[in-house]
Amino acid sequence: MSVIVSPSLLSADFLHLYKDIEMINNSDADWLHMDVMDGSFVPNISFGFPVMKAVSKVLKKPMDVHLMIKHPENYIQQTLDCGAAIMNIHYEACVHLHRTLQAIKATGMKAGVTLNPSTPVNVLEDIIGDIDIVQIMSVNPGFGGQSFIKSSLKKVRKLKALIENEHCNTLIEVDGGVNGETAPLLIDAGTDILVSGSYIFGSKNPYSTIKSLKAL
Repeated sequence: MSVIVSPSLLSADFLHLYKDIEMINNSDADWLHMDVMDGSFVPNISFGFPVMKAVSKVLKKPMDVHLMIKHPENYIQQTLDCGAAIMNIHYEACVHLHRTLQAIKATGMKAGVTLNPSTPVNVLEDIIGDIDIVQIMSVNPGFGGQSFIKSSLKKVRKLKALIENEHCNTLIEVDGGVNGETAPLLIDAGTDILVSGSYIFGSKNPYSTIKSLKAL
């Protein structure tokens, strides 16, 4: 399977959002990554359900929703109603993780779990078989354009070993500092899905930048 590329809307031009969505639609991108922040779980506020619902009306790719919010279990139906194909929640924000994953799956959405840089992979040992996607944060969540945390490569390798040992089909997603230099290293470590924001939307030719990531 070739790597899945999921450009992050957080780095798009919000004044001309339709233009950037059309770029995603016409590009080699597989998904569109949506970072929802509440200003409480992370020190920033991005956008919410009204923007997601508007985007879903013109988006032709699966919506990869990453909820950086407290109590994500309260927003499963709203996330589904906004057109999400994947609902990714933080391990650190969810007390009853197994129950919440089952509730997400019951809607037909893929269920993902995100780990902050300081959270070790082994916290997922007893639940890895119930997770469709594990997202490793390779920067501290809350802001785009941060530098890649190099120890994330070791973390991806540990996660890959856990998935293989448990004979699961769980995919590995990495978000933060993904560019032309870090992407090959991440793929070599076992990453299946690359989330990239400023590297794609800040490039002179986003189409070719996405194509270059897909070719790795």
